[in-house]
Amino acid sequence: MVVGPPKQPDAATRPEHSRNRRPKRRELFCPAHPEQRIEGNGQKYFLHLLSPEQLQQRGISAKRARLIINAYPVLVLSNEWLEELYCPQCGTLHWCHVTKHDRVLHTVRWAPRELWEQVAHVDPVVANPSVSQYTRREAQRHRHKRADGRRFYD
Repeated sequence: MVVGPPKQPDAATRPEHSRNRRPKRRELFCPAHPEQRIEGNGQKYFLHLLSPEQLQQRGISAKRARLIINAYPVLVLSNEWLEELYCPQCGTLHWCHVTKHDRVLHTVRWAPRELWEQVAHVDPVVANPSVSQYTRREAQRHRHKRADGRRFYD
């Protein structure tokens, strides 16, 4: 009996569940430029639902939505969040509403201001009260220009 090297299965006979050593990253695309990938590893602000109507907007029946809200007065959605993402083609950072469908596939859209009401402990309109007025003003000083149009600090 001759023992040779183990035979490697070809791509056609390889099982579907074979382990990939390089997992796929999430694919986020800019809503304004659908072919452009956008990047961001910032903090995720998960959405909180407080009323059955908010659950009904996501496709859950009225009766089931009332049962869920009665059981969990504050329901945190693990598949929807707000995140600041950068689009190289736009050249700017945007707050986006990200909906996760599976490990790789996500839906991205610009975050409307009303969604911030569903995020706990964050209000983008009001400045952080723990930051002094001096610190806030100094952080914005690079945006101020002199009378001749040049910046104070270059």
